[in-house]
Amino acid sequence: MSPAGHVGPLPPAPGTVPGSSWVFSPVVSPVAGTVLPGGSTVVNSCSSAAERLCNFVCDCSDCSDENQCGYLRGSAALGTPFTCDFEEGDCGWQDVSTSAYRWVWGRASLAAWGTGPHSDHTMGTDLGWFMVTVSPPAKAMATAWLRSPVMREAAATCEIRAWYHLSGSGEDTHGLNQTERPVLRLAMAYRDEVVGLWQSPEHGDEGWHQLVAYPGRIAEQFQLIFSLTQPPACGAELALDDIVFSNCGLQESGQQVCGAEESCCRRGSRLAQHRFCDGTDDCGDGSDEDAMRCKSFTLCSFEQGLCSWEAEVGQPAWERNTSLNLGTAYGIPTRDHSNNSRAGFFLHVGSASAAGAGGTARLSSPTFQATNSCSLVLYCHLHGSATSTLSISYVTNSTKHLVRERMGDLGSCWVRERVDFNVTGSFKVLIEGVASGAGTVAIDDLILSPGCIREQDKPSTTLPSRAGAGPCAAKEVACDSGGCISEELACDFAETCADGSDEKRCGATTFEAGAGGWHDVSVGRLRWGVQKATEPADTVLTGAFLALQAGEGQLVAPAKARTPLLGPSGPACAMEMSYRIHSGPQGFLAVSITDHTTGTTHLAWHTQGHNGIAGGHVHIPLGERRRPFQVELLGLVDLQDSASAAVDNVTFVQCHPDVVPPGAAELSCNFERGMCGWYQDQSSDFKWVRSTGQGQGSDHTTGSGYFLAADPSAPWSHGQRAQLVTYRQEPATAPRCLSFWYRLAGPQIGTLNLKLRLEGAEDTVLWTRRGTHGSIWHRGWATLPATGRQQYRVAFEAVRDGFLGDVALDDLALTAGPCGAELSCSFEADACGLAASGQHIWLRQSNGTGTTTGPLADHTTGTAAGHYMVVSTGRGSLPAGRTATLTSQPYQPSTPAQCLAFWYQLSAGTPGSLGVFVEQNGVQRKVMGVSTMEGNAWHRGQVTVQPDGDWQVIFEAVGAGGDHGYIALDDLHLSDGACPEPASCDFEWDTCGWNSPLDPRLHSFAWGWKSGVALTKYPGPEQDHTLGTRDGHYVHFDTSVLGSGGTTARLESQHLPAAADSCLQFWYHMDIPEHLSSGELRVMLHSTVGQRTVWSVAGHRSRGWRGSMVPVQSPSEFQIIFEITTWRWPMQGTVALDDIVYSTGGGCHSSPEVPVEEKSFGSFVAEVVLILLLAIIVLALVAAGGRYWLKRQGLASGTPAESSAPQGFDNITFRDDKVIISPVPKEGDED
Repeated sequence: MSPAGHVGPLPPAPGTVPGSSWVFSPVVSPVAGTVLPGGSTVVNSCSSAAERLCNFVCDCSDCSDENQCGYLRGSAALGTPFTCDFEEGDCGWQDVSTSAYRWVWGRASLAAWGTGPHSDHTMGTDLGWFMVTVSPPAKAMATAWLRSPVMREAAATCEIRAWYHLSGSGEDTHGLNQTERPVLRLAMAYRDEVVGLWQSPEHGDEGWHQLVAYPGRIAEQFQLIFSLTQPPACGAELALDDIVFSNCGLQESGQQVCGAEESCCRRGSRLAQHRFCDGTDDCGDGSDEDAMRCKSFTLCSFEQGLCSWEAEVGQPAWERNTSLNLGTAYGIPTRDHSNNSRAGFFLHVGSASAAGAGGTARLSSPTFQATNSCSLVLYCHLHGSATSTLSISYVTNSTKHLVRERMGDLGSCWVRERVDFNVTGSFKVLIEGVASGAGTVAIDDLILSPGCIREQDKPSTTLPSRAGAGPCAAKEVACDSGGCISEELACDFAETCADGSDEKRCGATTFEAGAGGWHDVSVGRLRWGVQKATEPADTVLTGAFLALQAGEGQLVAPAKARTPLLGPSGPACAMEMSYRIHSGPQGFLAVSITDHTTGTTHLAWHTQGHNGIAGGHVHIPLGERRRPFQVELLGLVDLQDSASAAVDNVTFVQCHPDVVPPGAAELSCNFERGMCGWYQDQSSDFKWVRSTGQGQGSDHTTGSGYFLAADPSAPWSHGQRAQLVTYRQEPATAPRCLSFWYRLAGPQIGTLNLKLRLEGAEDTVLWTRRGTHGSIWHRGWATLPATGRQQYRVAFEAVRDGFLGDVALDDLALTAGPCGAELSCSFEADACGLAASGQHIWLRQSNGTGTTTGPLADHTTGTAAGHYMVVSTGRGSLPAGRTATLTSQPYQPSTPAQCLAFWYQLSAGTPGSLGVFVEQNGVQRKVMGVSTMEGNAWHRGQVTVQPDGDWQVIFEAVGAGGDHGYIALDDLHLSDGACPEPASCDFEWDTCGWNSPLDPRLHSFAWGWKSGVALTKYPGPEQDHTLGTRDGHYVHFDTSVLGSGGTTARLESQHLPAAADSCLQFWYHMDIPEHLSSGELRVMLHSTVGQRTVWSVAGHRSRGWRGSMVPVQSPSEFQIIFEITTWRWPMQGTVALDDIVYSTGGGCHSSPEVPVEEKSFGSFVAEVVLILLLAIIVLALVAAGGRYWLKRQGLASGTPAESSAPQGFDNITFRDDKVIISPVPKEGDED
């Protein structure tokens, strides 16, 4: 511990934190009315006494005494009490770091791609909040500390769960020691010391991972501390989210009726009799551990020695030690059980002292008399290894009888275990521990009941001789038939032993002969055990099965059972089993997959209770696992309510890595009858789903069939990516072309990649698209190169860097030979076949990794990580008059006219010139040239080609002799039909250069592109304006997605030259209810001198397409921007645009045709009558006005009156640079 008052920098020694000796200060106590960064939270509205604050019990009627406690009274998003999800602020957590390396309250940033999580854990998007470390150290090891407010006390059942995300730590941390890798720790400060509760595994990968910690019974105030210690130049960043406290409050006091096998605590709560005098204060007032009540029990806490127990000498052996002496290695206990202290003693056996594999440490009791009432309670700690074991036996006549065995990793906590002995002769208790790998086995607080009476006169029971060294060497296992095999070959889904015994105890079992390799790792009051069926009518489970039973642990947690380490496994691997559950909705069964190497767990299947009996046979995909893994079975029911759950007939199918299912080579697939040669990668929570639409659109094949879709906004989507992968393919001797149809839709959708995987090499990106491309199928293709003698795989990857929308795939086709010229090229994957020639070479690069000066960001992604083609035009690279060309592959004519569009950027100064040539039949024709450009933005170029055969485009950069300069290209796109005028578009073939900015710092959303076909997920008009049919297209936006995280949606034109008298015409459609209208649609002009609004209309129901016209004037280059914005949330309804026409010169003279809505006959008659009445009134007013004007003529000086009549149409009034639209007439009113 640091000395009191220490204020200087502290070394990052484990167990020490900056600050005083933990004299609790009111500064970190909750204060009524504390204002949080995200709003305000009421604290202690009922003025509850200080000692009742933050004790996990609601004393105020609104539970506000449990706010700002390191948790709030509950999380609305998660639906859990005593939770901090950081959405409303920091919950009172305080950064107490002593350097610039610190914790802050923050949120994900898609702009800073690759640093930190892309989304929080609560919301699963970039709008959610968490605590995150910033400013990592550069040259010295440093620690960032985060401290909770004061918490008053915690029950013995208290459980703390939190989610953490570690990123930016460089390569895999495998093999690094604690001084070389970042380590996250959770510790508890109380009394005058800091004790560890949990620390991150030695190996890890990126993504959100859960930590679970058990502080034990704390009878005084305490604080929690998260710390992240980083080695020099590591640069890791850690985010922390969703801290949940469960079962931490003491049971409410008050007299309760105690049952036959229960006793009452002093404060009135009930407790099972066998939990009295067990070394844990379950009552919360100490009455169950009262010295008078427990005086006949024999306790050995190892504080003074081994008591009457005897540790057998040898290697390994049980050793008495403390956490202070053992240090902070991952598997070591961080405290003893007796005192919850680092200075408390316990017995342990570590793998470092093991002499070879399977070394057993033995601890024996004195000899006891025959008995049927002797029981032993102890606390065990098994952590750091999946194969460590602790066994409790009794020995009679030198024969050992196993009573209870624990195996595996139970976590960094002390777990209560209790066994009963019913022995007809004198006996000894034998406790054996085997620590394997980096694990440690420890025990503490051995408590013998009064029925354990020592034998006085008879000779001592002799222990069986210690087993000699086995026939197998270290890291080997024995076959039942004799001989040894490597332990890696056990449970690898292939029989290696002659008798197949290496695969017999691996989890595939009917449970008739025992657990079949499953071992219980429960820490709570439920456990898994084998039992026989008692109901012969049960059609699901017969004979023996694995069932939930009452457990001996002190915690409230689901029961867990695990298989041995399995695998590796192949892509088609699955587990099948029968199950039966009888429970209310709070009960469940689940199967998860645990990777012990990285400490990660992935949920593979679950089912909840339904207030009745449910069951059946399930097929659970496990997928490809390259590292050994364990299957974990979880269950939770209320046994006291006659609930039950069980599983039987477990099998593993197609799990060997070399198993190839039928059809594995079929890469061409329309998904109508299945997945063909593709499979879903099971390693992520973000899934591809075979679907028929479900509101986001139909398939491409038939319009009513199946396709694959990945939805990042689904509630279960918290993974980083969803991968669709082929099985291992035979080597390809020649290139082939994979074509496919894809859809990227939604206001904030991420990235779709196509990757090639060669064994032992990094994935190669063959094709990529990012951001919305509308609710429309697009065709993509990529050439799969020859792979020589190497097998390969192909993978589609949906990256979750967008959170609203969906990605879809259909109609995959593999054909011989390379693909032709790509119709769209973003240069993100490669140069798309464009060939550089000339003396100086065009380069494909990104600004983040490139070697040549170029644009700060590409056009496709708007980031420094995006790629483009660039050529340096400085005199040292491209002297004046020299050229560098970039030539496309031949394009094939598909229509009489084709439009080639591209984006280009020329540097300031003297960049040279860019010429665009079209070559047909060996003849080149220049179609465009540019040598200067205003600003450093990307500009759109387009040329219309009327081909009479195959043709190519050539981009030619010519040097001008400047000191520095560059010319860059991005986003080539070829479409059918002639090119439209700049910024004009009917949206039938594409969006004509209109796009939504990708800059994530704006927190703005993208407009969509769709037809009039009704889509539940993407609503819009049922007819476009151009064609007036459901097959016509338009751009649209659903305003319901606007909220606190994003309040605008922008649609931007390409950069346009200065305009003196231009005109913008467009048609818009609004369907926004008045009571949900809190925003407007604007037209803005944006240039280097600023931004101004030239037209706007408040949200309303337009009842059809309405035309508008806006004069456009700008003294410099500019963009036209359509923006939907809201100033209050919620807003709901759709806005659509169509037939945008931008014309230069001549200004605005005629209005677009305003559609006439269909009227009923009664409405028509009423309108005629109303028009006649209005005409009479208007004539009367004109006559009266004329008389008044004539009278004024005699008084006036003859100055002509200024006209104030509006010059426009469609109820629009121009005022300076803003256009205001008056309210739209309601139905039945006069137009």
